[in-house]
Amino acid sequence: MKVRILATAIAIGFAGCAAFAQTTAPSTVQRDVNQQTRIEQGLKTGSLSTAEAARLEKQQSQIERLQARELKNGKLTPRERARLTAAQDKASHDIHAAKTNDVKGNPQAASSERMQADVQRDVNQQKRIEQGVQSGALTKHEAGALERGQAKIDHKEYVAGRDGKVGRREQLAVQRAQNHQSKRIHTQKHDAQTAPAV
Repeated sequence: MKVRILATAIAIGFAGCAAFAQTTAPSTVQRDVNQQTRIEQGLKTGSLSTAEAARLEKQQSQIERLQARELKNGKLTPRERARLTAAQDKASHDIHAAKTNDVKGNPQAASSERMQADVQRDVNQQKRIEQGVQSGALTKHEAGALERGQAKIDHKEYVAGRDGKVGRREQLAVQRAQNHQSKRIHTQKHDAQTAPAV
């Protein structure tokens, strides 16, 4: 009887570990959605300047590269998750600090409006990735590859806005990358690969 109880407890423990492994990516991607939303709101209210938002996009790019690297093998170890959580915590703190400092932006400026549009598209694409992971339409490996694509876009946004101005040509380059990424998300969500059921 004791052996049976012990075996059951071990099986439940392994099932819990498997469930934990399955749920790590969605929560990290959801944080991307939340942080991109906060950046967009800061631009819209003027609590973030275009240059500040660009610096925050650079940080988001670094986080997404970390996610891509850590999801590459389809798993996120507790150590990798801790490192990713620490990076996202720092980004959250930096967003708050930038939104509450004395630097203000002009939400109606052309550069701010361009950055707002680009960041809004980031939010939408991250939501699509999150939904794909949650529904099982995206494997962790596919989500990692898509996060690598998001990282490239965020870096382009940083380059475009780091001087505080986003020109029309710079925005067009970002939009081309976003269009390409949008097609990749659609293709990956509708291919034959699906995440294993938990």
